[in-house]
Amino acid sequence: MKVLRIGVGVAVAFAVLAHGAVEPWSEAVLALMAALLFVVWAASFFARGRSEIELNLLLLPVLGLALIALAQWWFGLSAYPYLARVEWLKLTSYLLIAFVATQVFRFTDEWRPFVWFLLFFGFAVALFGILQHFTWNGKLYWIRELRESGYSFGPYVNRNHFAGLMELIIPFGLAMLLHRNGRRDPLPLAALFTAIAIGALLLSASRGGIVSFAFQIVLLAALVWIRRVGRRAIAVAVGVLTVTAAFALWLGVAQAFTRFRGDWSEDVTSSRRLVILRDSWRLFTGHPVLGTGAGTFATVYTRVESLYDGKIVNHAHNDYMELLVEMGAAGALLGLSFLGLLLWKTLRRLGHLEDSQTVVGRAGALVACAGLLLHGLVDFNLRIPSNALLFLLCACMAVSREREGTVIPLRRTTIP
Repeated sequence: MKVLRIGVGVAVAFAVLAHGAVEPWSEAVLALMAALLFVVWAASFFARGRSEIELNLLLLPVLGLALIALAQWWFGLSAYPYLARVEWLKLTSYLLIAFVATQVFRFTDEWRPFVWFLLFFGFAVALFGILQHFTWNGKLYWIRELRESGYSFGPYVNRNHFAGLMELIIPFGLAMLLHRNGRRDPLPLAALFTAIAIGALLLSASRGGIVSFAFQIVLLAALVWIRRVGRRAIAVAVGVLTVTAAFALWLGVAQAFTRFRGDWSEDVTSSRRLVILRDSWRLFTGHPVLGTGAGTFATVYTRVESLYDGKIVNHAHNDYMELLVEMGAAGALLGLSFLGLLLWKTLRRLGHLEDSQTVVGRAGALVACAGLLLHGLVDFNLRIPSNALLFLLCACMAVSREREGTVIPLRRTTIP
């Protein structure tokens, strides 16, 4: 069990450090790691004899998406069947890793070591990103040339995807500060990890990331109000945010906010995004049921491109529209069912007074997922394997079960 838990963390770390696992070699390694984790789990499952399998309804829509991609490849329903096969392998990899994680982290409080791993790993990646930013020589890890021009940050080619990673990690630190538990987690360490991660997110100058982070703070504040968290915890969290703001100003993040005044030369302009969305809708109406095929957006977009500016459009810069184009109404319904299950199951369980360890995992995971989903309106973080995998793991954590005796209904404030 411990080996499998470590394996899940290693898979996440590899995907992030390998530039988000967006290249064929890293995608292949991630797929092999997923298969290995599943085989090890299956071997241990049968070796133990009779045992229970933890069921997570959130994995069913993901399985449905994988089956659509498989059908598009197998029956030639895709505009480019090979790309559908690649996407099927990706989705299967996420599914296998999430399934194994669900089996080894059965209860919400069992995710606690993974939460601490995320905080430490996020701190390390954020610190690396800050150091690389101030010593930038035009190369990733100071040694690898970039194929395309752009603004990289940390191990990611695109700063928006680094911001997406931080959005998936920071809420856990803030939730830990707001919900102190009986074990007395080392809050100064959590505060340090969280502050560095926030500073790096702001320094990355990702507009979508900054707006999504602000939304996450608002959502956390709403959860604090609903759960009536003590004033002392709120004071600690406000103090950490204040120190973080001072740290961010010292880093020079004020320049990052100048990006809100207009589009920079390396950005996709707002008017260009609107054109892409309009053209993408035309693609969907031409293939409304099963779409053009998973992973085919860049290939099929040239058919309807109405404004050519000499640049290749690889993504719709909107996760929802890209899903609609590639998997049609069937994929959209599966995506909506995933979001509906995530929201329903998480809010229903947050409407009870749980022990603080459970609250940290559930509230942090919900806010992390919400931030990335908002960011998905203007970017494609869910097309980056590292961020998609971590998003799915956070969603599984958000809907995980409590141990018996940890749930006490609230007397005054409840969520249906």
